[in-house]
Order: sequence, then C-alpha cells, then structure tokens
Amino acid sequence: GTSDKPVLLNDIADAEAFISGAEVAVVGFFQEPESPAASRFRLAAGRIPEVPFGISTGPAVLSHYGVAANTVRLFRRVDNDRRDLDVNSKDVDAEKMTRFIRMNELRLVTEYNPVTAIGVMQSSLQLHLLLITDKMSPKHPKRMRRYRAAAELFKGKILFILIDSNLKSNERIASFFKLKKSQLPALAIFHSPDEEQDVLTLDEVSVERIQDFCNHFLQ
Repeated sequence: GTSDKPVLLNDIADAEAFISGAEVAVVGFFQEPESPAASRFRLAAGRIPEVPFGISTGPAVLSHYGVAANTVRLFRRVDNDRRDLDVNSKDVDAEKMTRFIRMNELRLVTEYNPVTAIGVMQSSLQLHLLLITDKMSPKHPKRMRRYRAAAELFKGKILFILIDSNLKSNERIASFFKLKKSQLPALAIFHSPDEEQDVLTLDEVSVERIQDFCNHFLQ
C-alpha cells in the first residue's frame, strides 16, 4: 500500500542503502516533511508503485548529496546518473513529478516508448543495444531473462533497450535498421555520435550471443 511510501530516510546511511538497493530510486529532499511540495511528492509516489520513493528532511543528508531543499532527485544505476527536479513552484504538481520520473527511469533493460525515449536520448551512455522482439511471444519471458543477464555484464557501457515489435510506433525503428518482421527477433547496436551500427538476427536469444555481438562491436 501507500502507507510505506515514501520511506523516511533519517540519515546518510539510510539514504545510501535505499539508493543502492534499487535500479531506479527517487528521493524527495524537503525542509518540511508536511510542506505542500512534500504532499504532492507523496501523491506521485502512490502513482508509481514499482519505483521506490524515499523522503529526507535531514540537513546532513541534503548536504551529503549536494541538493537544495525541495528537490526531487532520481538515481539510476544503469549509467550511474541522476536527474533533479526543482519542486519549489506550485506548478510542479504530482502529474509533473510523475512524468519527470517516467521519462528518466532508465533500467538495466529499458522498454522503449515515447515517454522513456527522452531519457534514452539524454543518457550519458552513447552505445545502445536494442532487442527488437514480439512481447506477446511465449518465448518472451525467457528471452528477457537472458537479455537482462547480458545487460548486467555491460552495465555502465551499453544501454540495453527493449523494442516491442507489436507497437505501431516502433515500426520505424525496425525499418531504420532495415529489418522485416520475419527477421525478428533481432539485435541492433547503435553508437549515437557517429551513427555506426550493426544488426544481428537471432533465432534464439542467448547471453553468449549477445556478449559476442557487443564485444565485437566494441572492438
């Protein structure tokens, strides 16, 4: 339920344990735990059940993270990055906070959609690996497990992205890599600065094949 969200982070040790325990963690830094901004933050926390939310009002914690009061900060493990949202203004309602989090919550494997696209483009990781696959396939859960396992190996080097080939909005991605539906699932790797790319069609997704493909491209 929402009763345990957000988690109160009383000191630096609490905060560090909380942040390191998740792929994506959101912390609200407030002067007053009952301020209007803090209550809007609680509202946003209730809307995103799968992301852990913490709240801290300790001056030591704020100075440890170098944040001003009334800041919502999202911590991401995938590229060791963080994103800040200033929530001093009344304009920043729960809706805006929710959108900020949805845009920036990159994971070990991030599913691509029009909202996460923004976070993907702004990531400090310039190498993106795409798995273009049918999420409805009975093989999907197994493929995802292997894809995630491979993502662990390249954490901080390559951003792993899932593209659901059933979505109309994703058709242009497949065609950008000159892939037909009949050739899926496929891996596509893309280096954004120079648009260098490579494609591998797969009958089966395996950690070894993903590893080989990535290492070959990195070389």
